[in-house]
Amino acid sequence: MKQSKLPQAAQWTVDESLQQMKSSRDGLTDQMVSTRRDEHGPNALAAKRQTTLLEKFIAQFKDLMIVVLIVAAIIAAMTGEVVDAIIILLVVVLNAVFGVFQEAKAEQAINALQEMSAPNAHVRRNGETVTVKSDELVPGDIVLLEAGDIVPADMRLLESASLKIEESALTGESVPVTKQLDPVAATNVGLGDMSDLAFMNSNVTYGRGVGVVTATGMQTQVGRIAGMLDNTKERKTPLQENLAHLGKVLTALILVVAVIVFAVGMIRGNETLINMLLTAISLAVAAIPEGLPAIVTITLALGTTRMAKLNALVRRLPAVETLGSTDIIASDKTGTLTQNKMTVEKLVVNGEVRDAKVGVGATTDSDEGTLATLLMLNNDTKLTADGLVGDPTETALIQYNMDHNVTADKFLTAHPRQAEIPFDSERKLMTTVNKMDDTGALWITVKGAPDELLKRVTRVQLNGQVVPLTDELRKQLLTINHQLAVQALRVLAFAYRPVETVPATMTSEKVEQELIFAGFVGMIDPERPEVAGAVAEAKSAGIRPLMITGDHADTAKAIAVRLGIIKADDDAGVITGAQLDELSDADFEKRVSQYSVYARVAPEHKVRIVNAWQKRGKVVAMTGDGVNDAPALKAADIGVGMGITGTEVSKGASDMVLADDNFSTIVVAVREGRKVFANIQKAIQYLLSANLGEVLTLFVMTMMGWQILAPVHILWINLVTDTFPAIALGLEPAEKNIMKQKPRGRTSNFLSGGVFGNIIYQGLLEGGLTLLVYWLALTFPVHAGAEQIHADALTMAFATLGLIQLFHAFNSKSIHGTIFTKQLFKNRAFNWAILVAFVLLAATILVPGFNTLFHVTTLDWFQWLIVIGAGVTMILIVEVVKLVQRLRKSDAEAR
Repeated sequence: MKQSKLPQAAQWTVDESLQQMKSSRDGLTDQMVSTRRDEHGPNALAAKRQTTLLEKFIAQFKDLMIVVLIVAAIIAAMTGEVVDAIIILLVVVLNAVFGVFQEAKAEQAINALQEMSAPNAHVRRNGETVTVKSDELVPGDIVLLEAGDIVPADMRLLESASLKIEESALTGESVPVTKQLDPVAATNVGLGDMSDLAFMNSNVTYGRGVGVVTATGMQTQVGRIAGMLDNTKERKTPLQENLAHLGKVLTALILVVAVIVFAVGMIRGNETLINMLLTAISLAVAAIPEGLPAIVTITLALGTTRMAKLNALVRRLPAVETLGSTDIIASDKTGTLTQNKMTVEKLVVNGEVRDAKVGVGATTDSDEGTLATLLMLNNDTKLTADGLVGDPTETALIQYNMDHNVTADKFLTAHPRQAEIPFDSERKLMTTVNKMDDTGALWITVKGAPDELLKRVTRVQLNGQVVPLTDELRKQLLTINHQLAVQALRVLAFAYRPVETVPATMTSEKVEQELIFAGFVGMIDPERPEVAGAVAEAKSAGIRPLMITGDHADTAKAIAVRLGIIKADDDAGVITGAQLDELSDADFEKRVSQYSVYARVAPEHKVRIVNAWQKRGKVVAMTGDGVNDAPALKAADIGVGMGITGTEVSKGASDMVLADDNFSTIVVAVREGRKVFANIQKAIQYLLSANLGEVLTLFVMTMMGWQILAPVHILWINLVTDTFPAIALGLEPAEKNIMKQKPRGRTSNFLSGGVFGNIIYQGLLEGGLTLLVYWLALTFPVHAGAEQIHADALTMAFATLGLIQLFHAFNSKSIHGTIFTKQLFKNRAFNWAILVAFVLLAATILVPGFNTLFHVTTLDWFQWLIVIGAGVTMILIVEVVKLVQRLRKSDAEAR
């Protein structure tokens, strides 16, 4: 494919553009179109080959924990536990099916880009205007544009009649760009500053234009984004990395323990090869947490359900947990931090700045009334059944009055337009002549750039009176204009002149003179009201918010200051795309922590920002709603799209979509993500400490030459005590201080924060208490007979090992906090899970037939008392250790 001619096209004159593209104003001939289509291909976006459902399904089995589970199933089958093997394999298959379903939903970004393309285009070919499918366009085609069109390809404009194009989805610019024909002089400018070009998939909001196609398909700016999406590698989430790490650790430990037991048994010579092999297999079964992947998946799924109710729609399950480890939230400005809706914020009348609070007909102040009237009259907004249609700046002027009880259609009907001079980019003014009342009185109304309009003003309305405009007052007005501009407000000036008849010659020289200044209007795309609080909460949680936008630096900084992202005097915290281009990747990575606001950036800049923070070990969340955000959304650890204003492209590239476009929902999602991680960590601590207790019990029994628990005992305990309580731990409410903790970051894992140490001592404690009960049963038997004594001891060990895990489940409701609070029994699902697990465990001993199947005896009340006493002891010892841990932490923080 040839390189895009976009950079050169911005600097071509109109005539040069036709020469460079070997075209003319009459367009291409049919022969030229055919030749160029063969050379450049269709005007469509290419997508890389997508994997089949079978390939996705097979890929799910490459995870190490899944391999461990499959090994567990094989081991279970070898020991004759076919039912357990089937259950384990069923869990594996269901997990794979769920993963395929999630992945298939995620492959939509490129398809959405293609769906955005304009279906048809109006072109000149062979000297005639014809309509063709947009994918049939070729470089050199002459395309006609008008309001409402979607630009079908990248092009250099040849004609512009008040042409304005909305490019926010591509550039992040919140205001439509006024197009002009002069070449761009600078070579290092962003897309938003290439005002002589039109870009594929942008929207024409006003006026008309003609352009020559300079790039089609993948050579367009949208095509470049599609290519970036196609080539962006997806990073593993912290959850996936944690589980992979955990799988490796478990696999190593299982192999080491199994080999040691097998070797020691064979060296002692008391057991046969088959018996020692089965013993080693029993140890492996005890060590493998069969239900862990299923429990993680279920906990994540429960998290997605809760988040959906909070308007955060998760497209990939691991994204739930990833949010909880987020260090950086890099947010698009337009439509995410702001409302993507121009709003009148300030009025300037009588030489003073006022908050915009009243509209025409809703004030006794004649000066404000005059200004508000001009906002309505000098306006091309169309009133339709679907709302206001037109340039966002002009619709905001109408909306301002409508918000203050003005019926727009009645007002405009009563003040019909008689003549006009359309806006153009050279004089920066727009003029109308309107009938004011039944007497035939007329007003010339003018709006435009303050400095240009004030050149044509000779008088000013002050306190209801029209007085001459002095040099001092003119200087004062220009100063006010500058003050508003510094606040990132877009300032429009308004003036008028009463006339008796419509001017015979409607030209700027004849009409836009001797005007009466009415006032300024300051407008801005305002921040969402709830965002400042969300930013503050994110900062309190140790998360750094960044603003990334295509807007000008002054506008970006003003909004960032209002939201609390940076301070007013932090000029060093703002950087533009052009300045970013001057930094190498290495230099930028060193200085990235200096910047909080990025202005005038291109799509590749956003990816650089995400990558720079990731190289520093940070977990990055990127929010956005435009096509230009898609590559960064995909590159980020978690991409957050906007459900209402977001394009299908950004949604397709995202891991999570905000149904309400509310930035504060991200903070709620972070809280939920942290809770999910904490609950998974609790489940892992519970499961692994229980499995370690089982391994220790079997290991010591083997070393002591005692009768050991059979694989069926271990598998039943794992099935009953692992599944229900561990899943219920996923429903634990968030702990009070969860949003006051620093982000875990990428280096953290499920075994961090003292969890690994807890697993070790708690597993040893569980095994030790079980062995103690077994020893007591052998040493102080209740019944006579060696065979009965050993059967009772084995049954008590089986009951203790199972019951002690149920007691320990209460310990696991908090990693370090005490469980003796009002929250102890708040989780009803947990209470039921413990009850059901206890009934199933007790049934193997108490229900006739079951005890025979499991090779256990019936225990009397004293034996049960010893078993229950071991479980209570487990709770008390762990609570004492937790208290010591909290005291040590408190002392360390005090120092």
